[in-house]
Amino acid sequence: MSELVTGEAVALELRPARLPSRALAVLLDLVVAMAVYVPVSVGLLAATASLDAAAQIALSIATFLLVLVGGPIAVETLSHGRSLGKVACGLRVVRDDGGPIRFRHALVRGAIGVVEILMTFGVVACIASLVSARGRRLGDVFAGTLVVRERIPAGQAVPAPPPPPWLAGRFSALDLSAVPDGLWLAVRQYLTRMGQLDPQVGWGIAQRLAADLSACTGTPAPAEVPPAMYLAAVLQERQVREARRAFGNSSADVPAAQPRVAPPASSAHAPAPAPSPAVPQPPVAPPPAPVAPRGPGGGEPPATGFVPPS
Repeated sequence: MSELVTGEAVALELRPARLPSRALAVLLDLVVAMAVYVPVSVGLLAATASLDAAAQIALSIATFLLVLVGGPIAVETLSHGRSLGKVACGLRVVRDDGGPIRFRHALVRGAIGVVEILMTFGVVACIASLVSARGRRLGDVFAGTLVVRERIPAGQAVPAPPPPPWLAGRFSALDLSAVPDGLWLAVRQYLTRMGQLDPQVGWGIAQRLAADLSACTGTPAPAEVPPAMYLAAVLQERQVREARRAFGNSSADVPAAQPRVAPPASSAHAPAPAPSPAVPQPPVAPPPAPVAPRGPGGGEPPATGFVPPS
């Protein structure tokens, strides 16, 4: 079973789903959709029996589009790529870079699925999945999506490491709209597998990815930030934005709203050390006053306020 691999032989933990599991998931989704479509159609025909034939045909087409096309699109959008059949088979629809799909991805998949699944009884979808190296049908190709196995053996899923705390929220002002999905995929693959690479090879890959990411954002990477930390911080910023856009959860704003703390290597912004407890110091005697010359009669010198020891 193949994995998603970059040019540097860095494997991603998500594996593309194959045709049998995808066909079973589609079949389960169609059974559920037909279980909803048939009662709704019968109810509408009984309720609109007094209308003319043209109106009944229009309502039938609208019901077909709403239940068999709009239903799967709404389910995949709200569940972020997990329909009932895909949940049962342990599958999920993701973008090419491994991120969650949006409405436009589900819309393209659903619209093309009417032709390659419903109208051709799945023949076109099966042929496209067999020809594709990653098992993608035409809807996935045009939508830029991929169906992957969500259930993987324990211990094989390696999440991307988080950036250090002093980089949290530092790149919240970057414009990430011009970064292609392929570059995000390469960044994520590198971060999940950088511990398995030779240090020199990993450093070179990180430098190239950081340079490509900086070119897409239009902002150069900070010189004091190592490339791997820069990639992890920007990837976390993108995940925060995706979670905020998808869920609208205020908790997604927490990583971006953390105060920016300078790196430990910067002495200009290093935190002041904690004051040590006060230790009583012995009193310091004032320095002795200079001794004035004796008088002409050899008498005592004038008073200086200093009492010699006995």
